[in-house]
Amino acid sequence: MLKSFDKKKFLSQNSIWLVLIVLVIIMSIAQPSFFSVSNMLTLLSGEAVKGIMAFGVMFAILSKGIDLTIGASAALVAVITGSLVQPIDYANAILPGVGTLPAPLVFLIGLALGAGIGAIYGAIIAYTKIPPFIATLGAQLICRAGAKMYTNRPVSNLSEDFRFLGSAKIGNFPIIIIVFFVMFAIAAFLLTQTRFGKNVYAIGGNDQAARVAGINVEKNLILVYIWCSVCAAIAGMLLAGRAGSADPANTGLNYELDAIAAATVGGTSHTGGICRVSGVLAGILILGVINNGLVMLKVDDNMTNIVKGVIIVGSVVLDMRKNAKRA
Repeated sequence: MLKSFDKKKFLSQNSIWLVLIVLVIIMSIAQPSFFSVSNMLTLLSGEAVKGIMAFGVMFAILSKGIDLTIGASAALVAVITGSLVQPIDYANAILPGVGTLPAPLVFLIGLALGAGIGAIYGAIIAYTKIPPFIATLGAQLICRAGAKMYTNRPVSNLSEDFRFLGSAKIGNFPIIIIVFFVMFAIAAFLLTQTRFGKNVYAIGGNDQAARVAGINVEKNLILVYIWCSVCAAIAGMLLAGRAGSADPANTGLNYELDAIAAATVGGTSHTGGICRVSGVLAGILILGVINNGLVMLKVDDNMTNIVKGVIIVGSVVLDMRKNAKRA
């Protein structure tokens, strides 16, 4: 016997996508060219980097933490890897005499750097019990300062192979969008199909109960922040590839705020234990529609930030009300 359609449950589970559809309709009416293929590709390309960061930071939020380091660590990885793919005869090379290393090797170096950064502050959070906000704020300052100490000027003239993932296209389709959806698939797999993902849910729900159940909370928290930082490293290399340069002062600046906002709007609860990867994807797209649509309508940047701020605060208020009802 077929189950009757639960309208209320359907609306509750898919409200974020309904909001996205309504926003797209409104923007398409206000600006007919908004829903064109070229603009949709522009929108996705523009949000891909922040989206990849969101797929990382949602794990931290799910575990009842936060990661403010991702923008700065993206910059640090970007300038270091960028300096490894500059031509040996380039007059302004950051590392003169090193020459251009193979792009695949440099990507691996970038991933290792990201994992190392995340492991350090993840271990600090896990074993000292320092609040994640404080630990990652400190790590943010260190990483940004480290990028500026590594070089006081933008790293430019990057090899085409290194720039491929960030700037190349297959026909008119940007490769960076493919990377974005691959990272979405990996995040979804980790969260829903692995023991690690189930452990993160348990830790976010109640870390003491997780310990009683035999979960190694410290080990899993370190893995959470390694994943966050690896996502940031990938984002940093994509940013450098897309722009053709990496600026120690500006690459990834404030990107962590948009990533956290996307995860929050997508339904990842700051009280821990609640997250849907599809919701985070919708959250990324909602913020992208707002950014892109208001730019097309030539709305002042300050108004755009006001709209985003209202949406973020509203999302948290709704989340708190839902949790209050469950309690």
